[in-house]
Amino acid sequence: MLKLKTLVLIVLIGFGCEEKPVAVNFQQGYHGKITEGQSKLIHTEAKGFFNQTQLSIAIIKNGQPEFYGIKIENDTLISVENQDRVFEIGSISKVFTATLLADLSLEGKLNLNDPASKYLPWKLKNEPKFTLQQLSNHSSGLPRLPDNLILSEVDISNPYKDYGEKKLGFYLTEQLELKQNPGLKFEYSNLGVGLLGYILTKIDSSSYEEMLQRRITQPLQMESTTIEREKVLNQLVKGLDVEGQVTPNWDLNVLEGAGAILSSTQDLTKFALAQFKPDNQEITLTHKKTFSITPYEKAIGLGWMIENKKEGKWLWHGGGTGGYTSSFTLDLERKNAVIILSNVSAFSENAINISNLGSRLMEIIED
Repeated sequence: MLKLKTLVLIVLIGFGCEEKPVAVNFQQGYHGKITEGQSKLIHTEAKGFFNQTQLSIAIIKNGQPEFYGIKIENDTLISVENQDRVFEIGSISKVFTATLLADLSLEGKLNLNDPASKYLPWKLKNEPKFTLQQLSNHSSGLPRLPDNLILSEVDISNPYKDYGEKKLGFYLTEQLELKQNPGLKFEYSNLGVGLLGYILTKIDSSSYEEMLQRRITQPLQMESTTIEREKVLNQLVKGLDVEGQVTPNWDLNVLEGAGAILSSTQDLTKFALAQFKPDNQEITLTHKKTFSITPYEKAIGLGWMIENKKEGKWLWHGGGTGGYTSSFTLDLERKNAVIILSNVSAFSENAINISNLGSRLMEIIED
């Protein structure tokens, strides 16, 4: 049984499987598109995963995308065409929420520095003054999760399912305590971005799904990106838990802005290519630094993590749920990107391999 204290949601830690020998034939069908270095790297990072694990990988070099898919069957890595298959993308959803925030800002429906309380139907306990921007860049002072989302009392396989508007309102009015004053410190908060998504639905007078479709996915023709799972069931790759068994999908309920989106690498490639176009003003706004995490290397824009690397400046976000782990890395100047979606549980000790693979593939194409 998982120990509850280890289940800090959407962090790549947990329990996993013992590494086992895995045969490789996943170069078949790529006709030279995958390099020997990429092949070895993918094998190294994927060989410890369970049977029925899938990785869907998009590599964009100088604005030109290529897709690679692998699946483990009978302890063998095989190549698959899975760029149209759908996975939970977890916290990469936060970048979409930030994009919605930027779009509404450019329309004049809000100001990034507006206090969040301006748009909420409740009077917040102690009347904190965190802003919409601080919710997006994790400097609001809010904790990672609300105190009334109690892990010992929820279904760990779907922990947010019953956390609705009523519980959020009770927490904000009766239990809210900031970890520090707004604007002082970066403190990653699923609650903060989930609250931001909720606020945006109030400002726009529409559901999160309606905003997502109207403002992002329809303009970019991202036909498999949604928070409504029933729309993509025929494309959905089943998530696996820390023991390699099929696990339920997550329902984020009122905190959907923090991690509810499902998508494919085909769709996320369209989103990545849109990042390279400076005339997409709402997207460009999310790239601008809003808060320093470390003095020199790490910062955050709106949603996107910003990291200064020797290869150049990267934008990055990862994601994880009970059955999935994902990674999304961009170099805007060189128009390079690596996107990885997988059905590896974020609680698996091997989940870190996904972000490692993303970084190392990016280093290869930047070299």
